[in-house]
Amino acid sequence: MESALVMDIGRQALIITLLVSGPMLIVGLFVGLAIGIFQATTQINEATLTFIPKFVGIALVLMVLMPWMMLKLIEYTNWLFDLIGQIGTMR
Repeated sequence: MESALVMDIGRQALIITLLVSGPMLIVGLFVGLAIGIFQATTQINEATLTFIPKFVGIALVLMVLMPWMMLKLIEYTNWLFDLIGQIGTMR
Protein backbone atom coordinates (compact mmCIF):
# COMPACT_ATOMS: atom_id res chain seq x y z
CA MET A 1 0.00 0.00 0.00
CA GLU A 2 1.36 3.39 -0.93
CA SER A 3 2.19 5.85 1.81
CA ALA A 4 0.09 8.56 0.10
CA LEU A 5 -2.96 6.31 0.32
CA VAL A 6 -2.35 5.66 4.02
CA MET A 7 -1.96 9.40 4.62
CA ASP A 8 -5.20 10.08 2.73
CA ILE A 9 -7.09 7.53 4.82
CA GLY A 10 -5.73 9.06 8.04
CA ARG A 11 -6.51 12.59 6.88
CA GLN A 12 -10.08 11.64 5.97
CA ALA A 13 -10.52 9.92 9.35
CA LEU A 14 -9.40 13.05 11.19
CA ILE A 15 -11.65 15.29 9.09
CA ILE A 16 -14.69 13.07 9.71
CA THR A 17 -13.88 12.96 13.44
CA LEU A 18 -13.72 16.76 13.61
CA LEU A 19 -16.91 17.18 11.57
CA VAL A 20 -18.89 14.74 13.68
CA SER A 21 -17.64 15.78 17.12
CA GLY A 22 -17.11 19.48 16.45
CA PRO A 23 -20.68 20.77 16.87
CA MET A 24 -21.14 19.04 20.21
CA LEU A 25 -17.78 20.25 21.49
CA ILE A 26 -18.52 23.83 20.41
CA VAL A 27 -21.91 23.80 22.14
CA GLY A 28 -20.33 22.38 25.29
CA LEU A 29 -17.67 25.09 25.17
CA PHE A 30 -20.13 27.95 24.80
CA VAL A 31 -22.56 26.61 27.39
CA GLY A 32 -19.67 26.14 29.83
CA LEU A 33 -18.44 29.65 29.12
CA ALA A 34 -21.91 31.14 29.66
CA ILE A 35 -22.37 29.24 32.92
CA GLY A 36 -18.86 30.27 34.01
CA ILE A 37 -19.64 33.92 33.38
CA PHE A 38 -22.92 33.52 35.26
CA GLN A 39 -21.11 31.91 38.19
CA ALA A 40 -18.50 34.65 38.23
CA THR A 41 -21.06 37.44 38.24
CA THR A 42 -23.30 35.87 40.89
CA GLN A 43 -20.41 34.41 42.91
CA ILE A 44 -22.05 30.98 42.96
CA ASN A 45 -19.21 28.46 43.26
CA GLU A 46 -20.97 25.21 42.52
CA ALA A 47 -18.97 22.80 40.39
CA THR A 48 -21.98 20.71 39.39
CA LEU A 49 -23.96 23.67 38.05
CA THR A 50 -22.49 23.34 34.56
CA PHE A 51 -23.26 19.64 34.17
CA ILE A 52 -26.98 19.72 33.39
CA PRO A 53 -26.95 22.70 30.95
CA LYS A 54 -24.00 21.17 29.08
CA PHE A 55 -25.72 17.78 28.98
CA VAL A 56 -28.97 19.30 27.69
CA GLY A 57 -27.19 21.43 25.08
CA ILE A 58 -25.10 18.56 23.79
CA ALA A 59 -28.13 16.22 23.75
CA LEU A 60 -30.13 18.76 21.71
CA VAL A 61 -27.33 19.19 19.20
CA LEU A 62 -26.95 15.43 18.99
CA MET A 63 -30.66 14.94 18.31
CA VAL A 64 -30.73 17.67 15.67
CA LEU A 65 -27.53 16.70 13.86
CA MET A 66 -27.68 12.90 14.23
CA PRO A 67 -28.98 12.26 10.67
CA TRP A 68 -26.20 14.39 9.18
CA MET A 69 -23.57 12.75 11.40
CA MET A 70 -24.75 9.28 10.43
CA LEU A 71 -24.71 10.26 6.75
CA LYS A 72 -21.10 11.44 7.02
CA LEU A 73 -20.03 8.28 8.85
CA ILE A 74 -21.83 6.03 6.35
CA GLU A 75 -20.23 7.90 3.42
CA TYR A 76 -16.79 7.48 4.98
CA THR A 77 -17.39 3.79 5.68
CA ASN A 78 -18.58 3.20 2.11
CA TRP A 79 -15.49 5.03 0.82
CA LEU A 80 -13.27 2.79 2.94
CA PHE A 81 -15.01 -0.38 1.74
CA ASP A 82 -14.73 0.75 -1.88
CA LEU A 83 -11.05 1.45 -1.30
CA ILE A 84 -10.56 -2.01 0.21
CA GLY A 85 -12.22 -3.51 -2.86
CA GLN A 86 -9.97 -1.52 -5.20
CA ILE A 87 -6.85 -2.55 -3.32
CA GLY A 88 -7.97 -6.18 -3.36
CA THR A 89 -8.44 -6.17 -7.14
CA MET A 90 -5.04 -4.55 -7.76
CA ARG A 91 -3.15 -7.47 -6.29
